[in-house]
Order: sequence, then structure tokens, then C-alpha cells
Amino acid sequence: MKKAKSDEMTCFSLRLREYRRRLGMSQTELAARASLHRTYISELESGKKNPSLLTLINLADALQMETWQLLYFEKN
Repeated sequence: MKKAKSDEMTCFSLRLREYRRRLGMSQTELAARASLHRTYISELESGKKNPSLLTLINLADALQMETWQLLYFEKN
């Protein structure tokens, strides 16, 4: 059975927002650094969109972190 919104995607969305805020960065600034549109960042953070691998790499670079850190999901 498929979930409408997976635990992994929710975790990614929350982690993206958390790391951006820790750096005191706006969605607009993150979008510019990652060569993306601000509304796309908003959609990623709200779980409405799923990023491609290249987008994940660009986001991680913009946030000065390793790509795996955005994807890390600890199952209980």
C-alpha cells in the first residue's frame, strides 16, 4: 500500500527547512544559491515536490553540507 506522503519525504522536507533556518537563510537566498526558484524551495519544504538527484546536490552545496545529510532518515 502506497502512502500519499512518505515518512522519508516528510523527514527530508523538515530537514531542508531546519538547515536553511539554522544558517539564517531565506527561501529566496537558498533558491539563488542553488539556482532554483523560491516557490520550488517552498514546495520542497512543504513536501509538495520531490527533488531530483541534481537538485539535492545543489541544495546541499548551497547549504554547505554533504548531500547525504539531507537524505538521512533513521527508522525506528
